[in-house]
Amino acid sequence: MELYYEYIRNCVGSSSDVDMPCCNCEAHRNARNSCACLECSMKTRRDLNQQSPCENHDFIGDIQYFPPHEDYYNQADAEILYQLKPGGNPNDQKAGAETWCSAFAPDNSYFAWSCGHRLVRLVPWKHKINNNEIEENEGRQGEHPLPTPKEKVIDCGEYVWAVAFGSSVSSKSHRTINISFHRFNFGKDLILATGLQSGRIKTWDVSSGGILLYLIDHKEVIRDLQFAPDGSMFLASASRDRTLKVWDLNDDGNMKKTLKGHNGWVFSCSWSPDAKILASVGQNKTVILWDMSDYSMMRKLTGHHNDVVACDFSPDGALLATGSYDTRVILWDPYTGQRIRTFGHMYPPPSFLMMGGANDYWLRALSFSHDGCHVGTLCDDKYVRFWSIYNEEVPVKKAQLVNALCCNYSPDGCCLATGTRDGNVVFYMAPMRVQQLQHLCRLSVRRVLPSTKVDALPIPQKIKGYLKYEN
Repeated sequence: MELYYEYIRNCVGSSSDVDMPCCNCEAHRNARNSCACLECSMKTRRDLNQQSPCENHDFIGDIQYFPPHEDYYNQADAEILYQLKPGGNPNDQKAGAETWCSAFAPDNSYFAWSCGHRLVRLVPWKHKINNNEIEENEGRQGEHPLPTPKEKVIDCGEYVWAVAFGSSVSSKSHRTINISFHRFNFGKDLILATGLQSGRIKTWDVSSGGILLYLIDHKEVIRDLQFAPDGSMFLASASRDRTLKVWDLNDDGNMKKTLKGHNGWVFSCSWSPDAKILASVGQNKTVILWDMSDYSMMRKLTGHHNDVVACDFSPDGALLATGSYDTRVILWDPYTGQRIRTFGHMYPPPSFLMMGGANDYWLRALSFSHDGCHVGTLCDDKYVRFWSIYNEEVPVKKAQLVNALCCNYSPDGCCLATGTRDGNVVFYMAPMRVQQLQHLCRLSVRRVLPSTKVDALPIPQKIKGYLKYEN
C-alpha cells in the first residue's frame, strides 16, 4: 500500500495539473509550445476568466458558454466488431421481439440475450471471437481439453426483461489489483437467472440447460437482475412493484430481504465490487444506496431531473454512474454523495423543463468499462457513445445505432454489446489504452479504502483529491 501512495505522490506532486494530457498531435502546438486545438483553447479561456458562471444562464464573463458540440471535433467512429440476429423475417417489427437485456458470463464463455418471443439465446462468445477455443489446453500433459461450448436456446415461457450470470466462485476482485473476474472452469457453477413479465424469476444450469429454481414473490415485471460479485450467490432483483428483493441461491433460493424505499418503478440495480453496497434507480428521479450489511438505506442521491433508468459501479467501487431521461449521466462518489462528473448528451444543455419531459434524448442504458476509465451510453438520439472519465465535454468515440435499449461491456473490456428493439445485438470495439501506473495504483487503493478513509490518510491533499477522482 505504501508503494502505491509513493508512486501516486511522485506523479501527482510533480505537476500542477493531474488531468490527462491533451491527445492532439504536435501539429497543434503553437510557437509558445502550448496546445492550440479547440478543446485546449476553450479550457484556457475558462481558466483565465476569473468570473464565475451565472447559475441561470451559464455565462462566463460576457461570453455565453455551452459545452462544445461534438461535431466540432474529429471523433473516431466506433467500429462494429460483430452482430447477432435472432433470425426470421428482418422486416418483422412486431412487439415482443425487443432485446431488453443482455449479459456476459464472468469468464467470457457465454453471451446471453433476450431475442424476443420468450427466448433467451446463449452464444459461446469466446469461441465466436477465437475459433481455436481449446488451444490453451493443448500441450498440457495428463489433461483433457475442455469441451467446446455450444449455442443454446432457452424457452422461458413468457416475456423476458432481465438476464444475469452468477457463479459460486468468488471473484476476489476487490482484494487484488487485477480488475477482471476470477477465472473458473466452463460448465461448472455457472447459473443464468431470467426475470419475467409475471414477476417470476427462473434460474437455469448453463451447462445442461435445465431449470434449477423458481423465485416467486414480486407482483410486477422484473426489470433488472444482478448477482453479487463476491461469489455469495446473492441475487438482487428490481421490479415495477416498487421493491427490490435479495435472494440466497445457496439456501434453495429463499428470499433474504425486501428493500422498500422507492415510490415508483425500480428500473435498475448494481452491486459494488465488494458487495457491501447496492445501488438502485427508478422513477421520480430516485437514486438510493443500500447498506447490505444490515439492509438499511444509506442515502438518497439528488441531482437528476427525470426518471433514472440505469446505474453501474466502477471496478474499484469508488464511482457510481447513473443515467436518466434528463439527458445526463452523473458520476457520484457513493460514500459521500458528491457529484464528480456530468456527461451531457444534448447541446446546448436543455432547460429544467425540457429535462423533465420528452426531449428525444432520453438515456436508455450505460455500462462502466472494466479498466475504470470509460463509460458507454445509449441515447434516443440514435447514438452510442464512449466517454472518458477525464473529459466530460465530448465523447471519445461514437456510432449511430437506432432503437438501442441495453448495453454491457465484455469482461475483457474489448467490446460493448448493445441490444435493439428489432432483437439484434451489435458489438462495438471499445476504446482501449495502456493504463498509467498511477491509475492502476488508484484502482488498487480504492478497492479497499472508501472515500471516508482516504480523507483520514496522512498524505497531501492533492493526492487525496486524485484518489477520490476529484482532480
